[in-house]
Amino acid sequence: MAQYGKTDKGPGKWFRKGISLFEVMDMFPDNHTAELWFAEIRWPNGPTCPHCLSDNVQSNCSHPSMPYRCRSCRKRFSVRVGSVMQDTKIGYRKWAVAIYLLSTCIKGISSMKLSRELRITQKSAWHLLHRLRAGFRRPQGLFAGPAEVDEVFIGGKERNKHPSKKLNAGRGTVGKQPVVGARDRGTGKVQARPVPNTGKGQLQGFVIATVAPGAAVHTDSSSSYKSLDGFQHAAVNHSAGEYVRGAVNTNGIESFWAMFKRGLYGTYHHMSVKHLRRYLAEFCGRSNVRNLDTADQMRRLAAGLNGQILTWKMLKASKRVPATA
Repeated sequence: MAQYGKTDKGPGKWFRKGISLFEVMDMFPDNHTAELWFAEIRWPNGPTCPHCLSDNVQSNCSHPSMPYRCRSCRKRFSVRVGSVMQDTKIGYRKWAVAIYLLSTCIKGISSMKLSRELRITQKSAWHLLHRLRAGFRRPQGLFAGPAEVDEVFIGGKERNKHPSKKLNAGRGTVGKQPVVGARDRGTGKVQARPVPNTGKGQLQGFVIATVAPGAAVHTDSSSSYKSLDGFQHAAVNHSAGEYVRGAVNTNGIESFWAMFKRGLYGTYHHMSVKHLRRYLAEFCGRSNVRNLDTADQMRRLAAGLNGQILTWKMLKASKRVPATA
């Protein structure tokens, strides 16, 4: 399959091999081809029963939607079972194309846009996107550093809100959701999560949970980072116009926040606190694999869909997720 890459002088990272939309359609000409792609990613050594984990599985069964049958527990299954694709009526081909679009649109893709591209309802596209975001969430080890740590506030301006929703003190960060993030300068990996407040306990707790002990940590001059024991802490004073002092800066994590806000303002327009963790997982996950070829990005996201279930009922019924959860 022809791919553009080192020999092309297009925008983007020159060492990556990209895939055009035309090539994606050639990769997945029908549902069966896309189904085999998902199966090969999930079961590289052959199918395994998601119910009892047995590898004594009969393939290519004459069943319209369950082509596998476990000889041990005698249950039928498909590659959807035991993944976020379970109980969906959206075809495998549309799932594969959605993975491509979400992986390559660095500022995200709205549910309205996806619904038009895939010829599905906006409601189905919104549910599909949240299920794909679950595929971006994967455990990461502690950052070796130097790690850049910074916080940002998500939410609309008080003056733009309806009078019934305005708070009494309506300036600055009032009414907004704080989010803290860290970027490992050595690997370029990013982690972020919502926090109830930007107090010392929350911000330093995030650093302890994200960065390896003894590593270098760069922050701004917020008092919440003072007395950060167990790390090589250095800060730049933004209020005094200091943004770089030698190797000390937070430019990397601030660039990530800039991209995140472009996605918020230009693509999604609004991110509820209830689903904010999922949006953060999307942007962190996409940023963490930007150096990979597009095909590898797609495979990583597809692999992340397994072992997770997010039904419509679960998505709508779930209450606001506490920032400390």
